[in-house]
Amino acid sequence: MKKLLCFRGGTTAARRRPERAPMADWVMAFQDINPSAFRHYLVIPIEHIPTFHNLQRTTEDHQLVSHMLAVGRDLLNRDAPNSEEHRFGFHQPPFNSVDHLHLHCLALPFMPSWRQVKYTPLGPLGGFLEAESLLERIRP
Repeated sequence: MKKLLCFRGGTTAARRRPERAPMADWVMAFQDINPSAFRHYLVIPIEHIPTFHNLQRTTEDHQLVSHMLAVGRDLLNRDAPNSEEHRFGFHQPPFNSVDHLHLHCLALPFMPSWRQVKYTPLGPLGGFLEAESLLERIRP
């Protein structure tokens, strides 16, 4: 049975109203049902955001992505402390298969190794956008 790790407390998902909902209410995390690496988690915001293209240069959006990344790092540090490399990022349209923002958190090695192609930045062609690059892009 896959574990669902819920990082929310209340019933309101008020990303747009941070004074009502603590940051811990913003995201959920769970293991990918078709893992591409030794450990593979997805961290998703409770609020529906189609892709990272819907994020703006605001403190709120920057904090959301920073929190998603922190949750992913905590999960991998807990579950794969001996992994030599972690990778965090987002698929860019048209390479995303789900129309809801989600952070891939991968503790390498890739399994099987050919899956690394899915998680490679392709520059102007899109592909995989590293989380740190997105944070720079939306820094207020």
